[in-house]
Amino acid sequence: MSQLTTLRPDLQLIADWIPSNSRVLDLGCGEGELLAWLQQHKQASCYGVDFDVNNVVRCVHAGVNAIQGDLEAGLAEFEDQRFDHVVLSQTIQAMRHTEEILLEMLRVGREAIVTFPNFGYWQNRWQIMLGRMPVSDDMPYQWYNTPNIHWCMLGDFDELCAKNRIRVLERVVMTNGRQVNFLPNLRGSLAFYRVSRG
Repeated sequence: MSQLTTLRPDLQLIADWIPSNSRVLDLGCGEGELLAWLQQHKQASCYGVDFDVNNVVRCVHAGVNAIQGDLEAGLAEFEDQRFDHVVLSQTIQAMRHTEEILLEMLRVGREAIVTFPNFGYWQNRWQIMLGRMPVSDDMPYQWYNTPNIHWCMLGDFDELCAKNRIRVLERVVMTNGRQVNFLPNLRGSLAFYRVSRG
C-alpha cells in the first residue's frame, strides 16, 4: 500500500470525524484514497462501494476492500449497524433516491457523513442571475452533462434530516479548503454533515 501522508482538505475533515479503529463504509469511494488513509493512520476497518469497476480495481491495488455496486439499488447486502461510520462524499446530489440512501446509511451505520456542493453559494447564485447554470470547482459539469440531479442548500438538508428524525451532530461548510463560519450558506461552497438517528 502506498504511504499516504496528506489528504485533500475535504477528505481530511471527514477523516478527522472518524475515530481510530472504526468500521467504515465509503459509498462512491472512488479510488479509495480516504479509506487507504484511514487504514494507515487510524487502523480503521474499511470497505468501499463504487459503481465504476475501474475504481474498484484501483482500490484493491491500494489495499482497500471494495466491491462494485449500484447505490440506487440500496445497501441490502449489509446488515444493520455493521459499521460505525458510513460516508457519502459529494455523491448524494447525484442520487435519484436521496432520502432512501440516507436512511439506508443510518440503518447499516451508527453515524453517516454526507458532503455535497452547496447550491446556495454566492458564486452559484451569481451565475444563475447572469442566466447560466453554475459551474465551479465543486460543480465542474455543464448543465447538459452533469450527473447531479438534486441541488440543495444547507436549509434543505436540515429539513430532510428533521423530517426523518435524523440528528445533526456536526455541520461544517468550506470554500477552497477553508472552513466558513460567517454566513455559511452564502459563503460556503461545500457542506459537510455528520448525522445519526434521532
